[in-house]
Amino acid sequence: MKGAKQSGGMDAQFDQMVEGAKNALSTVLSLKKGEELLIVLDDSKQDIGMAFEKGARHLGANTMVYSLSKHVRPIMDIPPELSGMFKDYSVIINTFQSDSRETPFRVKLLYEEIQFKARVGHAPGITTSMMREGPMKVDYSKIIKEADHLMEVFLNVERVHITSPSGTDFTMELGRRLWQTDVKIKAGDFGNLPAGEVWCAPVEDGTDGVVVVDGSIGDLGGVPSPLTLKVKAGKLISVDCKDKAFAKQVWELSSIDEKASTIGELGIGLNPGARISGIMLEDEKAGETSHIAFGNNLDMDGGRNDSKTHRDFLFYKPTIVATYSDGSTRTIMKNGKIII
Repeated sequence: MKGAKQSGGMDAQFDQMVEGAKNALSTVLSLKKGEELLIVLDDSKQDIGMAFEKGARHLGANTMVYSLSKHVRPIMDIPPELSGMFKDYSVIINTFQSDSRETPFRVKLLYEEIQFKARVGHAPGITTSMMREGPMKVDYSKIIKEADHLMEVFLNVERVHITSPSGTDFTMELGRRLWQTDVKIKAGDFGNLPAGEVWCAPVEDGTDGVVVVDGSIGDLGGVPSPLTLKVKAGKLISVDCKDKAFAKQVWELSSIDEKASTIGELGIGLNPGARISGIMLEDEKAGETSHIAFGNNLDMDGGRNDSKTHRDFLFYKPTIVATYSDGSTRTIMKNGKIII
């Protein structure tokens, strides 16, 4: 009897995952009946990949699954057999283990996937909890409206001054670069799943000040204690933390190539279902947070950073004051609350 009850519970959980997958596939990725969907997974995310596969079939799409687990990990390059598949699919889902050593592979994978105009949902590190509840089960239509309006507010912003209660205090040149969102992925674009943020590519040499990371870091999880990043002319010049070994690890990951320590992104979380879990894929979508990233931003409007890596750093309750091209100023966020 216990086995039967457990099996029924597991079936119910899988069905919840399928509903989360269908929600994202239909709204964020606009998957249509008859379209071709490729799911790139590994053994660690097999159940999640199968939830996407079943959700896609419910929507009338055709699916193909490719597993990275047949290859030695960490994987450093795209297998030729996988690379040759991208041209045949209009929508692609990536769901596999998140490993800091594989960041260059993930960056390269994304750019190859979109070269044939696929719509890509990128979900390395996504969990069954994210699929069943929270960030994947929200009303994405509401987030789309908020994202669209916030992107309008940022039109013609030349620079921002960002502070936070933990000590963050920096200025960042935006140069009127356009903002983007992942809640509506278009042909030839990619976005994360769960979705729910807006972002832009800052002017690469226009950030100065201090960022105190009291949230989490991509691939590394929650910080053991606040991490202080000093940035000058867009370059990371020092990393400090009570945990010196952790600070050293961050510095090494930010030194993979010449532009890995150059500013690449400013982002704001908008997903009301996202929780701070230590997994950046979800954390960066959470409300009342902002994040910066160092590294590649070639997919963003005006982005010029061609690093082979990209790493996010999240902090809580930002206050963002914008200066527009006409010299006027406006407080867009105050202590994490969007002021619109």
